[in-house]
Amino acid sequence: MDGADKDVEHGEDFVAAPFRKPRRLWWLASVALVVIAAVVAVYRRHDLAAASHLIAAVRMPRLVLVAGFEAASLGALIALQQWLLRMGEARLRLRVVGTIVLAANAVAGALPGGAAFAAAWMFTQFRRRGVGQVLAGAVLAVSGVLSAAALFALLVAGALASGSAGLGALRPVVLGLAAVLGVTAGAVAGLSRFAPVRRRVWRFWRRLGVRSQQLRDIQDGLLALVRHVHAVRPGLRPWWRPFTFALLNWGCDAACLLACAWGLGIGVPWRGILVAYTLTQMTGSLRLTPGGLGVVEASLTALLVLDGLRTDQAIALTLLYRIASYWAMQPIGWACWLGLTFGSRRADHRAGSDRRAG
Repeated sequence: MDGADKDVEHGEDFVAAPFRKPRRLWWLASVALVVIAAVVAVYRRHDLAAASHLIAAVRMPRLVLVAGFEAASLGALIALQQWLLRMGEARLRLRVVGTIVLAANAVAGALPGGAAFAAAWMFTQFRRRGVGQVLAGAVLAVSGVLSAAALFALLVAGALASGSAGLGALRPVVLGLAAVLGVTAGAVAGLSRFAPVRRRVWRFWRRLGVRSQQLRDIQDGLLALVRHVHAVRPGLRPWWRPFTFALLNWGCDAACLLACAWGLGIGVPWRGILVAYTLTQMTGSLRLTPGGLGVVEASLTALLVLDGLRTDQAIALTLLYRIASYWAMQPIGWACWLGLTFGSRRADHRAGSDRRAG
C-alpha cells in the first residue's frame, strides 16, 4: 500500500470519526420503526387503497414538473459543493462533482446513519482527485452548516406565513427560537470587535482540538477555507452565494412537494406546508432508518393531516413525493457510484501497471 492509499484510509477515519454513533441502537430503532409502519399500514389499509387510486390518476405531464423541481434541488446542491471547492482552489469539473454528489446521496439513503458513510465516501472521492485533506473536510463541514442554516431559514419563513390554525400554533415557538439565535449571533458579532474577546475565543477554539487530531484537522480546514474566501472576497457578501445554493436546494425540494400536490389535484393548505416540510426534513435528518424510511413518511403524513388534509390525501401526497425525491434518485445515484468505483479501480490498475513497467 503506497502513501496515497494510506492517506485516503486515514481520510475516511478523519471524516467518519466525528459521526460515529451506537450502531446497535440505530438498528434496533430501525426494526422498531419498520414494525410500527407495518402495523399502521395494516390498520390504515383503506386509506392506503384510496391513496393508491389518487396516485394512479396522476398524468405524466405533471410528473415532469415534479421531476424538474427535484433535479433543480440536486443541481443547487452540486453548485454549493462546486463553489466551496473552487474557493479552496480545487479545480474539479462540474460533471465530476455532480456524479460524486448523486452517488453520495444514494449512499446516504442506503443505511441507518448513512450521512456519515456518505461524508466519508465523498471525502475519499475528493482526495483521490487531488483535493487536499484539510480542504475536503472543510468543504463537507461548511456545506453541512450552510444547509442547516438554510433549512432553519425556511422554517422561520414558513412560521411567518402560517396562520393561527393547524401548524400555525408552532409559530411562537419557532419565532422565539429564531429571536434567541439572532440575539446570540448579534452579541457574538458585537463582542468580536474587541481584541481581548477574540483572543479568549481563539484560545477556547484551539483547546477543543488538543485531545483530538481529527477535530484539530477539521478546525484547521475550516479556518483555511474561511481565510482564503476572506482574502479573495472580503466581508460576508461572498457567503450569500453558497447560502443561496443551500436555500435553493431545500426550496426546490419543497416545490417538488407542492408540484406533487398539484399533480394529485389536492388543494394544499399553503400556509402550513412549509412548516410541515421543514419539520419533516429535520426529523428525517436523524437517519434512524435508511433514507429516513418510515420516519419521513409518518412525520409528513401526520403533519399534513394536522394542517387540514384528509388522511388518504396526505398519504398519497407523501408517497408521491417520496417516490420523486428518494426512490427515483436511488438507481441514478447507485449508477453514479458504480461508475466512479469501477473508474477508480481501472485508474488504480493502470497506475500500478505503469509503476511495475517503470
